[in-house]
Amino acid sequence: MSGGGAARGRRIVLWRHGQTSWNVERRFQGSTDIELTGTGVAQARRAARLLASMRPDAVVASDLKRARATAAELTAVTGLEASHHAELRETYAGEWQGLTHDEIMERYGEQYAAWKRGEPVRRGGGELETEVAERAAPVVLSAARELPDGGTLVVVSHGGTIRTTIGRLLGLEPGSWEALGGLSNCCWSVLGEGARGWRLLEHNAGTLPEPVLGDDD
Repeated sequence: MSGGGAARGRRIVLWRHGQTSWNVERRFQGSTDIELTGTGVAQARRAARLLASMRPDAVVASDLKRARATAAELTAVTGLEASHHAELRETYAGEWQGLTHDEIMERYGEQYAAWKRGEPVRRGGGELETEVAERAAPVVLSAARELPDGGTLVVVSHGGTIRTTIGRLLGLEPGSWEALGGLSNCCWSVLGEGARGWRLLEHNAGTLPEPVLGDDD
């Protein structure tokens, strides 16, 4: 699933946005448009300097504020322009959005447990994980196809969307996507292009051992 043609040595860096107030409150964001905190901006600024050292060739991002602001820190130091895509938004989770983790467990405990077991669940009546992958992965692959040989793409998105996209690009069965742990704020994963498709080279890199705070924990 390399996106066509022989292996060209490309890399995809999937970078989660910085901290928001809802992350700190363990409040499920989903597609709700929440801004970064001051800490989140600082996280993005620090991570951007590290990612800039990878000499990215292109940046694509979710169009939600927290991803836009995170991407802006990288474009400020690289001179690149980010393109923004609604398809890279976080999973829409209906009635779960705005609830804290404890509230979700109290009201939707069985649904939460089924999701964690890898069953196809419309959390809060929202999107299936496979539907998220079906909208996000094509955007990532399309951008990767435009890279030069050996080029690097940075994708600025959200924990759940990144996890499902990685699962899809690696060709993993959806029920096993939960095996990929969540991303801490402003951490990233790296996929490299090999002879047999995309391979996971790094996962949750950047600021370990920061806790995972967000919709995908």
